[in-house]
Amino acid sequence: MLRLVGILFTVLFAIATAILVWPQFFQLEGTFPIAQIIASRALVLAGLLLIAVLALLLLLARPLRGFAASVLVVALIGAAATGVVGWMRGLGPGSLPEKTDAALRVLTWNTNGAAVSADRIAQVIDEQDADIVALPETSQAVGEQIAIRMRDAGNPMWVHHVNIRPDVVNGPQAWQTTILISADLGDYSVIASSRDGSSNTSSVPSAVAMPTDGEGPTIVAVHAVAPRKEAMTGWKQDLDWIADQCPAGDFILAGDFNATLDHMASFGSEGGTMGRCRDAASATGTGMMGTWPADVPALVGAPIDHVMASENWRATGTVVLEDAGGSDHRALVAQLEPAG
Repeated sequence: MLRLVGILFTVLFAIATAILVWPQFFQLEGTFPIAQIIASRALVLAGLLLIAVLALLLLLARPLRGFAASVLVVALIGAAATGVVGWMRGLGPGSLPEKTDAALRVLTWNTNGAAVSADRIAQVIDEQDADIVALPETSQAVGEQIAIRMRDAGNPMWVHHVNIRPDVVNGPQAWQTTILISADLGDYSVIASSRDGSSNTSSVPSAVAMPTDGEGPTIVAVHAVAPRKEAMTGWKQDLDWIADQCPAGDFILAGDFNATLDHMASFGSEGGTMGRCRDAASATGTGMMGTWPADVPALVGAPIDHVMASENWRATGTVVLEDAGGSDHRALVAQLEPAG
């Protein structure tokens, strides 16, 4: 009887391990609680290694030796597979190459409302020489303060903004998203359907900015709702909407996707990660560097903030900034070069 129980447990453990290592195969990456567990592959890896250690200890008990050996083998295979996935996506801290005349630097930073000052944000933008800045949870007033500081620093930027509930005075800044775009890129305008919410993410807003003269990339500052148990349907709808923002053409997506590459498995097309847009971090060796939460080491956190671009662009470097400035998210910076 004990032998049968051991076999059953080993089989169930093998199935659970397979689901956590490659949930896309089972189409479970978007289900609760799998979506939450796989947000940090480092924690999955640590859990499998802990089980492997416990199985090693159980090998000392003769009656449990066969069961422990089976669990050990499954745990080690699962840990190795998880490590391979992490290695392929990139475990490095990242870096940015020297900026060329044709390059664009894109910065995304969920500032957690007023947790980060306008002075600090402007300092980071200036230090990183960013041309496009996506700031979920940042108010228009803060965006305008940043723009003033950037103008004084000799790098003027236009401010664009979406507030999903403008009728509510002093509402939470999670209802707002701000984009800053270098004046060197020309004039941009946030499209009407993005402003009025008729085409947008569900409960926290994204902003779609298009060049008024038709020259240059369409820029989408992304903010998807977090995949809490009660918000799973809205979360999937948000990811579907985000993917739709990158059809064929010239597009750059940046922001808080509240999703890792695992969660996005079903949202890519034509080789893209979300729609036709490709993830810059995984293309440049930093795909496993977590951006949230900022109070844990980056390799332990969840990489849920992204910069993505269509085939018109080629990512040449990314970096996750260690100092979160008081936010619960780290900033991510990517350098994009014209693909041609």
